[in-house]
Amino acid sequence: MWRKARIVMAGACAAAGVCVVPTAAGPATAATAEATAVTAKAAAPAEVKKPEVKKKDAPYCARYKCIALTFDDGPWPYTPALLDTLKKHKAKATFFLLGRKVAHRPELTRRIYEEGHDIGNHTWTHPSLTKLSDGEVFEEVSSTSDIINQTIGKMPEYMRPPNGATNSRIASLMADLGLPQILWTGSTLDWQARDTKVIAQRTLKLAKRNGVILLHDIVPETVKAMPGVLTALEKQHYKFVTLTTLLQGRKLRPGEVYPPRGK
Repeated sequence: MWRKARIVMAGACAAAGVCVVPTAAGPATAATAEATAVTAKAAAPAEVKKPEVKKKDAPYCARYKCIALTFDDGPWPYTPALLDTLKKHKAKATFFLLGRKVAHRPELTRRIYEEGHDIGNHTWTHPSLTKLSDGEVFEEVSSTSDIINQTIGKMPEYMRPPNGATNSRIASLMADLGLPQILWTGSTLDWQARDTKVIAQRTLKLAKRNGVILLHDIVPETVKAMPGVLTALEKQHYKFVTLTTLLQGRKLRPGEVYPPRGK
């Protein structure tokens, strides 16, 4: 029967001039197919893996819920109690100091610095800079930077204009002095409240991730409020950091205002 079928197919092929004879798949055919697949796979472009970004390599405040507590107008007799509280909670803060007070309390200034807190320039006598001449502004700020440098061996990297009073002229003068201007995302107005409970409530209400909160270590009620405030914010998983840590490596331009004011 098979021989007869081959004869018939041969006749048909001769008539058509072409013929394709089906071949049963055998071991040789399977090996050829496998070799073809391997060749195709080798020719395909290799998959490029993106470098894995480890969470531990990200900036601290990208990994944690940070907040910067800032204290103005010291150092003052209440400051040591505040430092004790911060140390107990493993909290870091930023202190904007007055030059004349640094001159009177150099050891306390050094303690602030040695315990890992940032120190900023808050002028010598706390005037509204916008009401002073250019020369007077330079004297207020440069003399404070000098006394801080003499005391801790490091120039301050930031300044805070008293009362937040600044404008384009002050920004230009601070640019000449190489100092960014630090404002805040929220002020407790603790100097006005003079009430421990009110100050604590205001601080907690103003708290937000990457916030910069304005407080004063010359206000005794503020210092008394801090243990409860820190405990409450810890329960909300906040980390208390210096301004430098909060900036996550960003270098502010001299004269720049941070956080930027809303328009």
